[in-house]
Amino acid sequence: MKAPRVTLDQWRTLQAVVDHGGFAQAAEALHRSQSSVSYTVARMQDQLGVPLLRIDGRKAVLTEAGGVLLRRSRQLVKQASQLEDLAHHMEQGWEAEVRLVVDAAYPSARLVRALTAFMPQSRGCRVRLREEVLSGVEEVLLEGVADLAITGLSIPGYLGAELCDVEFVAVAHPEHSLHRLNRDLSFQDLENQMQVVIRDSGRQQPRDVGWLGAEQRWTVGSLATAATFVSNGLGFAWLPRHMIERELKEGSLKLLPLDQGRSRNSNFYLYSNKEKPLGPATQILIELLRAFDTLPLDAPFAAPEQA
Repeated sequence: MKAPRVTLDQWRTLQAVVDHGGFAQAAEALHRSQSSVSYTVARMQDQLGVPLLRIDGRKAVLTEAGGVLLRRSRQLVKQASQLEDLAHHMEQGWEAEVRLVVDAAYPSARLVRALTAFMPQSRGCRVRLREEVLSGVEEVLLEGVADLAITGLSIPGYLGAELCDVEFVAVAHPEHSLHRLNRDLSFQDLENQMQVVIRDSGRQQPRDVGWLGAEQRWTVGSLATAATFVSNGLGFAWLPRHMIERELKEGSLKLLPLDQGRSRNSNFYLYSNKEKPLGPATQILIELLRAFDTLPLDAPFAAPEQA
């Protein structure tokens, strides 16, 4: 890669000439001599081979090419400044990245709100978000690949901060044969039907949570795929209510009238990597995740006061 011929200082000098209305004013703002500012801009034009300014009376005016390059240079200088700020924050212990793994059943609306509130406080810290299913979340945390984890499973040896409950409901298409029985359903009724099960993304000890042991089952890789299958009449499933509210309202899915177990709640928890000290950015994100977890999913967006 060819090294740039023009330095950031030269771009800043050109910006100062334009922003302050001339070479003398730029020199005063930059605490430099006018001859130094003039030489810097002239040198830039020679290096680039493009005229950046023209003199109109006593005022320096941007050429068309100069206007284009100046606009691009502002973003360049801003990014360089942000990079320097990030290096300073990292020196003070501020993380460059927080790795968050979340069970796919956790309401994404809560994540979006927390991450949106985190952005203006992040000081350049990135969030690497990863979705897993069931024991996949635990494995990622135990392998040290995540700093924070949100899961509905209890992780041995870890203390988790309690989050919201997620309600799973048994559903099928309104025209499914189970609904045609027109009565309360037992588990025996379900055992002979096709069940859609979400694959556990864990590799070491995957779990068949919610599977009834029926021989007929579809195993899919995501909750969204399961909802699509069931809403098209391919079996029944337990799905998070918050993910299928629209399908329930539109009538493509209907709650199964089970005599027991028609819904179940899963408690979700927020865990942190106990092998790694929590940095300031991680602690801010934890507080935001917990704060937004308490708000209703349909509440208007606003950063909670405690965050």
